[in-house]
This record gives sequence, structure tokens and C-alpha cells, in this order.
Amino acid sequence: MDLNLLTIIVMFASVLGLGYAALNFYLTKKLKEGNERMQYIAAKIREGAGAFIKYEYKIVAIIGSIVAVVLVLVISWEAGIAFVIGAVMSATAGFVGMKIATYANVRVTNAANETRNTGKTLKVAFRGGSVMGLCVAGFALLGAIIVYCIFGWGLHMINVNGNGLAEIVVENKHFLTKQPYNLSIILSGYALGCSIIALFNRVGGGIYTKAADMGADLVGKTEAHIPEDDPRNPATIADNVGDNVGDVAGLGADLLESYVGAIMATVILAIELFVHTSVNNIPALTPSLLQKMVLFPVIFAGIGLIGCVIGISFPLIKRKLSDNPHLELNLATWISAGVTLIGGCVLSVLLFKDETSETLRTAKMIAGPVTPWVCAAIGIVAGIVIGMLSEYYTSYDHKPTKNISAASKEGAALTITQGMATGMISTMLPVVVLGVAIFASFAVGGMFGVGCGAMGMLSFVAATVSVDTYGPISDNAGGIAEMSGLDEEVREITDKLDSVGNTTAAIGKGFAIGSAALATMSMMSSYLYAAGEAFMQDGANLLLNIIRGDVIVGAIVGAAIPFLFSGMLINAVAKAARQMVEEVRRQFRENPKILSGEEDPDSTRCVKISSQGALKQMIVPSVIAISIPVVCGFVFGPGFVGGILIGATLSAIMLAIYTGNAGGAWDNAKKYIESGGVEGVKKGEEGYDAVHDAAVVGDTVGDPLKDTVGPSLDILIKIMSTISLVCVVVFSDFNLMNAIPGLAKIFGM
Repeated sequence: MDLNLLTIIVMFASVLGLGYAALNFYLTKKLKEGNERMQYIAAKIREGAGAFIKYEYKIVAIIGSIVAVVLVLVISWEAGIAFVIGAVMSATAGFVGMKIATYANVRVTNAANETRNTGKTLKVAFRGGSVMGLCVAGFALLGAIIVYCIFGWGLHMINVNGNGLAEIVVENKHFLTKQPYNLSIILSGYALGCSIIALFNRVGGGIYTKAADMGADLVGKTEAHIPEDDPRNPATIADNVGDNVGDVAGLGADLLESYVGAIMATVILAIELFVHTSVNNIPALTPSLLQKMVLFPVIFAGIGLIGCVIGISFPLIKRKLSDNPHLELNLATWISAGVTLIGGCVLSVLLFKDETSETLRTAKMIAGPVTPWVCAAIGIVAGIVIGMLSEYYTSYDHKPTKNISAASKEGAALTITQGMATGMISTMLPVVVLGVAIFASFAVGGMFGVGCGAMGMLSFVAATVSVDTYGPISDNAGGIAEMSGLDEEVREITDKLDSVGNTTAAIGKGFAIGSAALATMSMMSSYLYAAGEAFMQDGANLLLNIIRGDVIVGAIVGAAIPFLFSGMLINAVAKAARQMVEEVRRQFRENPKILSGEEDPDSTRCVKISSQGALKQMIVPSVIAISIPVVCGFVFGPGFVGGILIGATLSAIMLAIYTGNAGGAWDNAKKYIESGGVEGVKKGEEGYDAVHDAAVVGDTVGDPLKDTVGPSLDILIKIMSTISLVCVVVFSDFNLMNAIPGLAKIFGM
């Protein structure tokens, strides 16, 4: 199969995805915004979101520039350039997605107001969300193909001759490499650029949105007893701004990073396997097979994007959508996944059919030419099952969330207790599914198969992000409807869309943490290969000895890092939320005309508090995540860092599932009470306020967990593994343990 033709397919997929995103951007913006009041509120939200992301990107640009310079000076100029490409792609996707969300929200409100039809309103919200989804996959693939073209072929790091053969070439020597590990380190640099933007977007946006949300709820709902998104609440605008900077820009950068991380981890592992077998007299992978293993993840992702364009188009071109948003969104996702699976199978057969059985066995491809596809399919199935489990534990259609709603009758303490129990219990089954997926992928395709599983989970990321992004757009639309004084029927439509959005967001977080676990495993294997002699056993096999002194201590320290990181984020949200609460109380206290509706509150002040709080508080946790592996590597060496990666990955997976599901369940438990689902608790009747207040407290506790901590943890483990892989080529030889004679022996190294 012509490999140059395949790269053209990836380019076509990227252009198709971005072109379709541009079309949907134009078609969404073309719609009517509604009356003057709606336009005024939407403009305030747009202004606040734009100002925040502008200042956030200034800070990120400074830190990113420092990282890029360090990479150029310490690693290689190629890695620095690739880092910048990754950062630009991630930042652009987040900015474009945030921009369309601030245009789509008011248009969704207007569609609900004019049509009074759930299906027609859903179409507007989903079209707006699709821009973010398509940009995530489109920009990620565009960056990947640029890196491939510049470094892989332009600088001959993968040299393709007339027969389609590929060779690793460094200083005119074939099959040999030296520091830095050429293309694998450069691809790591690209992934690192995406990761750093994602980390700041998720952390900064998460702190912003939850500080505003908690401030609005704690004072507005539980003290003043005014409805959610009431125009009298000065924090309402800030809350709606937060939906865009946290749940749209942050979400987009997050899943773009997960997507790139999964693809790059698989490619890097293929390169490291090739180099390792070639220089250690092990039956080596052939250059032809290496070329195909390096290209398969990127081409599979391109096919996935084409599949997503088809899946996303289904509800947009369908003449009449049903009043069941969940069904329509699921259809878009299933179509995308189905087309991706079929196309991936064809690709796998055509790409690997000419390789001999012996060659494939050398690469541990037990299932023959379809091995990479089988592993990707395992990942897709695992992702779907984890998503279904997340839905079970967070949707108010199921028992766990209903139990939390019922517990609210007994007060806030039992609401929180029941939610914590639900979140903890919810970790077991997803972890079992992950374990089965890892075991099956490894049995079929070795560590390369595990990487393909991670890539499979996110191969139709454009569809999942489109569905995810539609949620905060619908949430914003409901806020605009409330603040504009539109009919209750309009708010009912937007609330219905928002409720489904909460569930789809929980499903998306399940995909993200599942793929992060698999991608981190692949990256960790590459880390061991890159460290070389530090983990070599018998000159051939790699071994990370967990009972070695430095490794076990590193694992213990690593297990604590996600807790430290999470605690710092929750503290950051609490600090910003406390300022927000004080400001809202001050305005209500000093100007009683606000609550009577005679005067408008000062929403600009609240937006400023959230912005300043988020920007101040996001730096330290983010820098800690980036610096810990590097500092520990130069002090204690690669074994200690290997332990850190093991410990951090294991504890982060549990924490991410727990926080995401507990927070989602608390949120939907509150919505279940508001919808009248709890027997004997009806809005307007005696006792409703006390039960609702308890549910709001639970929702407030869950806010920083599900939207700040949980989504940031999958970025944490990937950024730690990526930066460790980039830097190990230096600190494996230059560290304090090696510098002081006899010190390594004392620590059992």
C-alpha cells in the first residue's frame, strides 16, 4: 500500500475536519441572537470570557517560552520547535471552541424561545459544540502531520525510499541512535506542548468556573433563595463565563492533549522498540514494519476524524430531531465509532498484509495483520463500557444518584456522605474494565497493542468532544433565558438539554481517564527504553524493580503527588469562591434594591474576582506538576522517577474516577430534586427549601471535584510521563546519585 497516499489521507482528514468546523462556525453565527436583553447578556459573557483567556494565554506564553528555551538548550532545538507547534495547536483549538460557545449560547436560547421545540434547539446547540470537537481532532492531526513532514521526512529522521522502507538515521548510521532519541523525543516535545496548554487551561478554567459557580449557589440559592441564574445574582454572569473558559476551552485543550498523548505514545513506543531490538542483538523489527507501526496510529486517527464528520453530520442534516436529546447524541457517537472501526479494520489489513507471520510475531502481533485494529477495538469497547458505568453512577435515571437525592431529606451531611460513598464505590468496575483492556491488548499486541488501545478510545474524539461541548452551551443558554425573563417553557427546554449534557460530560471524563491510563503505560515503557542501561536486565529485557530502594520510595512519593495536586486545586477554588461569596453578600447587604429587582447588580466586579483568583492560583500547582519529575530525576536518577510515574498513575486513576463520578452524582441529585423526582418534595411546598439546600451544598462540594480536580488528573499523569521521557536522556547520566561515589549503592540502586 502506498504510504505516501496514506499520509495524504491524514492531511485530507485534517483539512476536512477544520473546514467543516469553519462551516458550522459560520452557520451558527449567522443565526439570530434574540431581543436586546439577550444580546446584552451574551455580550457580557463574551467579553468576560475573552478577557480571561487573553490574560491566561499571556501567562501561559511566558511559561511556555521558558520551557521551550530549556528544551532547546538542554535537549535539542528540534524538541523545542515541536513543543511550540504542540502549544500553538492546543491553544488555537481552545480559543476557537471558546469563541463559538460564546456565540452559540444566546442563539440556542433564541431557538428555544422561537420554536419551543427540543429537537430544533438541540440542533443549534450541537452545531456549536461540533466546532470545538472538530477543531480538537483537526488541529491535533494538523500539528502531528507538520511534525512528521518537517522532522520525519524533511530532516530524514524517518527516511522513506522508493520501496517504502524506513530507517532510523542518525549520523549516517542505520538502526543506531544516541541522545537525544531523535524522532521519539521530538514527538514527545509535541505532546508536551499540547499537555502544558491543556494543564493551564484546565486548571485556570476549572478554578474560575467553580469559584463563580460556588459563589452563585452558596449565596444565591441557599441564603437568598433565588433561582439559579437569577439576574439579581451578581455572580451569575461570572458563572456563565466560567462555563466557556472551563468547560469549553479547558475541555477542548484537555481532550486534544489526551488525543495527541495516545497517538504519540504509540508512535514513540514503536520507535523505541525498533531501536532497542536493533542495538541489543534481539530479533529486530524490520524497517518496513517500523514504518507501518509509526504511521498506523496517525492514519487511524485520520480515519476516525472522517468517521466523526459523518457521525456529526447525521443529527445536523436530519430534517427533524426527536425530543430525546440523549438518543440523538448517542446516534452521532455510535455512527462515528462504527465508521472508525470499519475504516480502521480495512487500514490494518491493507497496511500489514504484506508482512510475514514471523515478522509480525517479532513485534508481538499475535493476531496477524489485524492486531493493531483488534487492540484499538478493545480500547473503544473499554471506553464505551467505562462511559456507561460513569452514566450509571451519575445519571438521575439510576439508583446511586436517586439515593443521594433521597439522602438530602436528612440534611447536607448525609447528602455529602452518600455522594462520597457513591464516588468511592464507582472506582472499582471502571478499574476492572481498564485492567481487562490492558491485559487483552498486551496479550494480543504487546505494549504497542496497549498504545493502540489508548488510541482507539479517543479515535472518535471529535464526536465525544462535540457532545461534551454542547452541554455548557446549553447551560449558558438556560442562564441567558433566566436572566432575560423568558417563559418557563424556554428554561425547561434548555434545562433538559443541560441535564443530558451533565451525563455526557461524565462519560467523556471516563474516556479521558481510561485513555490516560493506557497512554501513560505506553509512555512509561518508552521511558524505560529511553533510560537504557538503568533498567536493562541480561542485556535485553527491561525491568523496573519495584522493591529496589529508589523505585519503591519513588512510588510512595508518586502516589502522594495527585493528592497534593488535588488539595492545592481545591484550596485554590475555595479561596476564589470565598472572595466571590463575600462580594455577593456585600452587594446584597449594601444595596437591597438588587434583590427587589429595582437595580442591576455589579456583575463586572464578580467576573474580575474570578479571573484574578484563577490566574493567581493556577501557576503553583501547574509548575509543581511540570517540575517534580525533572528535579527528582536530576537528584535521584531514573529509577526514582520510574517509581514516581507508577505511584502517581495508580493513585491518579482512582482519584479521577472518584472525583468525577461523585461530583456528577451530586450535581444530578440536585437536578432530580428540582425536577420533582423525589417523592414528597415538590417545589413551592413546605420542606422543599431545606431539602434543596442540602442538595445544593452537596453539588457545591462536588463542583471543584468534577470540574477542576478530576479532569486535571489525567493531564497530570500524562504530562509527568511525557516530560520524564523528554528529560531522561539527560538525567539518566547526569544526576546526584551518579555524581557522588557509593551513594547509589546505599539506596539499593
